[in-house]
Amino acid sequence: MWRAIDKLRRRTGLPIFWGEAGATVPISDRFGFDRGTPIDRFYIEDFLTRNADAVQGRTLEIGDDSYTARLGGARTSHRDVLHIDAGNPAATIVGDLSDPAVLPEAAFDCAVITQTLHLIWDMGAGVRALHRALRPGGTLLLTVPGITSIDRYDWGAGWYWSLTGQSATRLFGEVFGDGNVTVEVHGNVFAACAFLQGAALEEVPIAKLRVRDPCYPVIVAVRATRAAA
Repeated sequence: MWRAIDKLRRRTGLPIFWGEAGATVPISDRFGFDRGTPIDRFYIEDFLTRNADAVQGRTLEIGDDSYTARLGGARTSHRDVLHIDAGNPAATIVGDLSDPAVLPEAAFDCAVITQTLHLIWDMGAGVRALHRALRPGGTLLLTVPGITSIDRYDWGAGWYWSLTGQSATRLFGEVFGDGNVTVEVHGNVFAACAFLQGAALEEVPIAKLRVRDPCYPVIVAVRATRAAA
């Protein structure tokens, strides 16, 4: 019943319907992709845009080069794409990020790694591999989920982790050095509830998403720089 009411409200432009009290199913089980733009993308893309100065030279991205191309443009000299599946036509490097033999050493000026680290069982190995792959002075821009549903389709079987600001600070600080790491926590109780429900960005007031409460981390974002030699 409430799904039908929600569809009616969407057609008539009325405010989003959050479901009946006590409902055990979300309004979307696809993170909101089927309704518009997922809410976590607001935080991810805002973080990357504010740190776009780091996207230059030889870059690395996961899956495709959409962010490095958009944010780096002519400042990038070569854009590599890492993917675990050799069937991805965009991939220039194929393999598991946690395998130290996959990425070349000291090769990249910038790595943009969004929503990937939580799919790696040995996260520490993944962080060490990224540190090793950066040139001295190179920068990693990375995001991971905090409060989130787990994908029930393509990635669910390998969805191992969610992070907090505290865990990200320790994880990256131990590898890059505390002085070389900045961690941001984005979200609040409204954003977390909306994201868990699967509401789309287009359906919620943006001003409410901008409020930060570190106790409700929807997205944890990390800027880490490999120390100069």
